[in-house]
Amino acid sequence: MNLPHSVRLVEVGPRDGLQNEKQPISVADKVRLVDDLSAAGLLYIEVGSFVSPKWVPQMAGSAEVFSGIQRRPGITYAALTPNLKGFEAALEAKVEEVAVFAAASETFSQKNINCSIADSLQRFVPLLEAAKAAKVRVRGYVSCVLGCPYDGDVAPQQVAAVARELHAMGCYEVSLGDTIGTGTAGKTRALLDVVSRDVPRERLAGHFHDTYGQALANIYASLLEGISVFDSSVAGLGGCPYAKGATGNVASEDVLYLLQGLGIDTGVDMDRLIAAGQRICQVLGKANGSRVARARLSH
Repeated sequence: MNLPHSVRLVEVGPRDGLQNEKQPISVADKVRLVDDLSAAGLLYIEVGSFVSPKWVPQMAGSAEVFSGIQRRPGITYAALTPNLKGFEAALEAKVEEVAVFAAASETFSQKNINCSIADSLQRFVPLLEAAKAAKVRVRGYVSCVLGCPYDGDVAPQQVAAVARELHAMGCYEVSLGDTIGTGTAGKTRALLDVVSRDVPRERLAGHFHDTYGQALANIYASLLEGISVFDSSVAGLGGCPYAKGATGNVASEDVLYLLQGLGIDTGVDMDRLIAAGQRICQVLGKANGSRVARARLSH
């Protein structure tokens, strides 16, 4: 069994995790969360998003968060930037890496960002050109890779086509997102087999939601396929807006426990990670979404 020797965890809690919260979260609490995650040893943290506060109120103040965090050497502090305007704002905030997102489903693309997949990709061209000129790396996301809330099953070839475009445009890495969490291990391996014909496996990452309780199984399946980068969210922050009451992002603590059990190095300290998750959950007044954290804290 050829598993990766090390895995990079992309911590999306401060962005993807907090953006769905209803209550306002202060800049100070967001800064504390990022600093706690840095102290836990995570080497890639998605800090915020430069989008219109009208659409994503929780991401207002991302520039202030970037100016308030203690940047540690060797850690990438990234932001989501949906368009050139967002990229320019990120550049002003001294963001060193950005991410763009597209969908593998036409209906999801229309309902989520009001344009076709082809049009969404075209919007990224000036952003990627500006990023190249500014020597800022760009990561790509593809959503709905294992199912769409509107279209149902999504063909792996369609996912591959979008991933191929993002990679060709200059995204150094493409994260494949199971947005509604309906994927299974078998479908995950089949998807990666198809997509990796167009984008090298070392340029692919997995972003699995745990709506149906399959996220860890899908991560393990991805490991078997040679994938060594996974997105996760501390304390499982971030609900799934398409499945009422369901969980969304897989918890970073749970992924770390899986990887530690397999002898795979991440450089992340479990105790500090659990403490970071517990602290932000107390701020939010909600239960910790990580099974591992709950088990450890109950002892």
